[in-house]
Amino acid sequence: QLQLRESGGGLVQPGGSLTLSCVASGGPLRHYAIGWFRRAPGKEREGVAVSSSDGATEYANSVKGRFTIFRDSAKNTVSLQMNSVKPEDTAVYYCAASPTSDLIPLAEILFRSWGQGTQVTVSS
Repeated sequence: QLQLRESGGGLVQPGGSLTLSCVASGGPLRHYAIGWFRRAPGKEREGVAVSSSDGATEYANSVKGRFTIFRDSAKNTVSLQMNSVKPEDTAVYYCAASPTSDLIPLAEILFRSWGQGTQVTVSS
């Protein structure tokens, strides 16, 4: 069974950068579409970025041009590079795997395996 674990969260100043990583055990991530989601305080969880198994990507409008999702097959990880962060990016970030390898919409119902989340706080 695929298990996911996020790392790399922390405190970052506005305008700064942070890289989150999602490492998998129990199977190679290259067979799965992987998404990054986040839940801000008092808000619903929302999709941030998704990558198909062949590297096609899609982003939420709120992060387009600032965040990049990318894979490292050798390390069995999918990472989220966050640049030019804003206070509104503060949230718990989750990675999730879909049983399909295709590029899919950022809808929670399409993803089956979830990590526990990592906190990102953007503040000066």
